[in-house]
Amino acid sequence: MKNVTKIAIAAVPLVLLAGTANAETFVRMISGPAGGAWYPFGAKIMEVAQKEVKGIRTSNGPGGGVGNVRNVNKGSAELGWTFGFTAYEGYAGKGKFKKKHENIRYFATLYPGILQTAVPKNSPIKSYADLKGKNFSPGKLTFSGNVTVEKLLGHYGITYNDIKAGGGTIHRVGYKDSVALMKDGHVDAFVALTNVPNSSFIALDFQPGIRFLPVEKKIADKFVEATPGFFNYTVKGGSYKGVTEDIPTLATATVIITNKNVDNELAYNLAAAFWKNHAEFVKVNKTWNNVKLANALQGAAIPVHPGVMKFYKEKGIAK
Repeated sequence: MKNVTKIAIAAVPLVLLAGTANAETFVRMISGPAGGAWYPFGAKIMEVAQKEVKGIRTSNGPGGGVGNVRNVNKGSAELGWTFGFTAYEGYAGKGKFKKKHENIRYFATLYPGILQTAVPKNSPIKSYADLKGKNFSPGKLTFSGNVTVEKLLGHYGITYNDIKAGGGTIHRVGYKDSVALMKDGHVDAFVALTNVPNSSFIALDFQPGIRFLPVEKKIADKFVEATPGFFNYTVKGGSYKGVTEDIPTLATATVIITNKNVDNELAYNLAAAFWKNHAEFVKVNKTWNNVKLANALQGAAIPVHPGVMKFYKEKGIAK
């Protein structure tokens, strides 16, 4: 039997083809939490890859931007979703990463990941500065939204310890649990770094009704200057039915990374299948209309996988 990559992620079981002499190459993707956009996109991408690329079996498992960098780096998955700034910090060993994660390689730039911090529509919270002593759900430790909002709070002179010292609670839960907690009145603010519109915020917009906290331009400019990979962004009024005003905030590129040890031919074929089936991914979520081949390497701050780069060069896409 040929060598088969072992799996270190319990949520993604190893699949062997019964009745065959050889095991096929197994390609694992780790995407995002249930209730977010990454997970259904990841499932569809892996479904398409298995149909298009001969000799592979695929899977898609849940994850988060920071954790995905770590897992792709150590070879627990061949492909992972993250953000441009997270990939850069992971590769360079900065921010939440205590060491350099030099086994990751760039696969593709997708669409903007937008910082959205929701509070109930009638909440007295008007600014990030008002979060002291509140019940706050910034996501799990491995979520890039958690990393982003913690950095942002620093520009407002607030830490998570300040929130707790004032009688607040930091809830370390995923999107679905955050939505449930806010609907039940147990969370005062919920943050996610994700697409617009997002299903979790759509649910909260319906009940109890929400507003989004703005990031003042002066603070946004300082944040962008201090955090490579971010840019100013405006969530347009009407993006959610109950949110009629434009909301200034921050955004970064959503990206896919791969492990450097993925075979060059396999990486090339995965890239070809990925870009060939753009219309299939639009069916999952119209956000995919923002994904363009011409922008595939936009903002890439880590080395591109050579097999993937071969595909891009053939298409006239340069870094």
